[in-house]
Amino acid sequence: MAFFKDRILATHNTWGLSIVRVMLGLVMWPHGAQKLFGWFGGYGPAAFMESFEKVSGLPGWLGWLVIIIEFVGAICLILGFWVRLWSLAFIGLFIGIILSLHLPYGFFMNWGGNQPGEGYEYHLLVIGMAWALAVGGAGKLSIDQSMANQERKF
Repeated sequence: MAFFKDRILATHNTWGLSIVRVMLGLVMWPHGAQKLFGWFGGYGPAAFMESFEKVSGLPGWLGWLVIIIEFVGAICLILGFWVRLWSLAFIGLFIGIILSLHLPYGFFMNWGGNQPGEGYEYHLLVIGMAWALAVGGAGKLSIDQSMANQERKF
């Protein structure tokens, strides 16, 4: 239990990490909601799974993993629950997204519509934010901080 408390729950007690954690969660949650419920102009799970398998060539269970990370993981980030673990999941997800979909289109997003796909600059930002959280922890006002402090009292 000491490993879990010292390595997973422990956090640097800073507002900066809290801001990064909440912002990353707030940006990622609608993406998960699009895939899981069809909200925010999304197509829902059936259409996402069909597109995921067709475009990526990867098995469908990985598509469900994407939905879980983007929806549940984002909520956990916002709340500050198991932030280091969810951050590692986001890092793995976005490395996979870059390698499987966006690398051929270069660095820049396709704001002008002059290339056939999106670049990976946004994905690098997500990786960087998640990496900061994986290293530093959840920050202030997080469930992780409360759990780590609670365990220290016993």
